[in-house]
Amino acid sequence: MSAIPGYTYGLTEARSPLSPTDLEHLKQAVLFGPEDEHYLRLAGEVLADQIEEILDVWYGFVGSHPHLVYYFTDGHGNPNAEYLAAVRRRFGQWILDTCTRPYDQDWLNYQHEIGLRHHRSKKNRTDGVEAVPIVHHRYLVAFIYPITATIKPFLARKGHSPEEVEKMHQAWFKSVVMQVALWSAPYVHPEDF
Repeated sequence: MSAIPGYTYGLTEARSPLSPTDLEHLKQAVLFGPEDEHYLRLAGEVLADQIEEILDVWYGFVGSHPHLVYYFTDGHGNPNAEYLAAVRRRFGQWILDTCTRPYDQDWLNYQHEIGLRHHRSKKNRTDGVEAVPIVHHRYLVAFIYPITATIKPFLARKGHSPEEVEKMHQAWFKSVVMQVALWSAPYVHPEDF
């Protein structure tokens, strides 16, 4: 994917409140190590040509729940199709970034940017839309499960052994937990984060 509007990886002005040492501690807290890095890369190869199908599943899930589509509306039940489409393109790139980007300062900064874009401090600005002003934190956390559970069938499609699929799935799960923890920064008092 190229030329994605609003995709500012490596260019964001947002600066993560965490240092690389803090990131290493977070990795340790979720048991994320070199083997997980390897299996995430493999997952990236497996998922690269399935992005649109994955997004169809995820958007189908969101679309089937009015309380989730709400975050793409004006607050009165009117979804913004252009907003949904713009976020979808970045969401697809997020899948690839999760699997292929080095977890370094640029990655940390972009995770902070993603958190800001869900929080009232920056939601809607990237796409210049007038939608509800915040994605409530509870749904960031709750989405860990569907984003993790629904990816496994896609990981199993390329003939890898059940053990390899499970290792890819576990690496994905750990990464998603870390990312949601990082996206939570705008929602938490700085001294408490």
